[in-house]
Amino acid sequence: MLGVDVPLRFEFWDGSAISPDGAVATLRLSSPEALRRILWMPNEVGLGRAYVAGELDIDGDIFAAVVAMRDALAGRSSSMLRELPVTLATVRRIGALGRPLPPPPEEARLKGWRHSRRRDASAIGHHYDVGNEFYRLVLGQTMTYSCTRFVEPATGLDAAQDAKHELVCRKLGLHERPGARLLDVGCGWGSMAIHAAARHGAQVVATTISQAQADLARRRVEEAGVSGSVEVRLQDYRALAGESFDAISSIGMAEHVGKARIDEYFATLSGVLAPQGRLLNHAISSVGGSRLGRTSFVGRYVFPDGELLDVGGTVLAMERAGFEVRDVESLREHYARTLRSWVANLEANWEHAVRLVGLPRAKIWRLYMAGSAISFEDGGNGIHQVLGVIPSTTGDAAMPPTRRGWD
Repeated sequence: MLGVDVPLRFEFWDGSAISPDGAVATLRLSSPEALRRILWMPNEVGLGRAYVAGELDIDGDIFAAVVAMRDALAGRSSSMLRELPVTLATVRRIGALGRPLPPPPEEARLKGWRHSRRRDASAIGHHYDVGNEFYRLVLGQTMTYSCTRFVEPATGLDAAQDAKHELVCRKLGLHERPGARLLDVGCGWGSMAIHAAARHGAQVVATTISQAQADLARRRVEEAGVSGSVEVRLQDYRALAGESFDAISSIGMAEHVGKARIDEYFATLSGVLAPQGRLLNHAISSVGGSRLGRTSFVGRYVFPDGELLDVGGTVLAMERAGFEVRDVESLREHYARTLRSWVANLEANWEHAVRLVGLPRAKIWRLYMAGSAISFEDGGNGIHQVLGVIPSTTGDAAMPPTRRGWD
């Protein structure tokens, strides 16, 4: 079903194996049920279900294995149809034919209208409430779940996250306005809020709809000694109203909003920005936009209801909300390196990770982060920081004349 020219070694439950020359990794099928899942879902979901259920495992270089499987699945739908009679006969002969198996319990099962408040809360909970200690193990001490900025080749992960936060602060002008009021929407575990308060004296309101994130963010704010400057709220962005901020950071949030609601999102944010206030939107992008749909492993197991906007669509949506877009920067290569660092952290602490969240969840994160790294490396995904400002009634945007000072 993957093709005979795939550079992968296949080991089967009966001890047999197929080992082509130049195999880059090994796929171990420990049960005929793996083939049953793939037969019923001959795409990455079928492979993913077998992998999560423990019927299929990947040994060796996870990145090389992802590339091999991606290339094998690309354009295979028509050939799979032609090969179906032979495939069915083979599967029947080895005893793998049968009714569809139920998906593993780790697969998301959301209810309600897409991007309703209740469904969004369930989607966020599925992804972010996995366990704070697991995320600390993977992400490092900064607990920052977004693209870093590697200023120098030797820059480490934590320093690169610090550099990203500082870049956002400088684009927002916080370094020039001590005491500025910042809204950090989709705040994660509070790292950006803590950085802005500790480094630049910002007064921060940080929002999330993940209870686990809010609980830990509050503890981290207290430990950082900035509890007088940072308020962490369990609050949906749609509940923002009646306040005024000098700046807004939206880091890794827009991917959860959805194309149908992106105008509402930016209109809500512009509605709480003071004149000359700036918004920095930092989000994964995709040419033409894309939904993480039902045939996507990441959509099923990692980011249910996730949507990636074209950066051009983001710019237009911000303009429709009254923003003047002043800067767009791509950090694509930085995110590929970030993800490889997270995979290295996970693999180096594998046994601990499994104890924290269980083997299926650890495997999900290993596969999804490796696949995401490859997607950023080959240009399948991008990531952009888009800076917008609300000009005053006279048209004064109070923007610096150049990027000097941002670095």
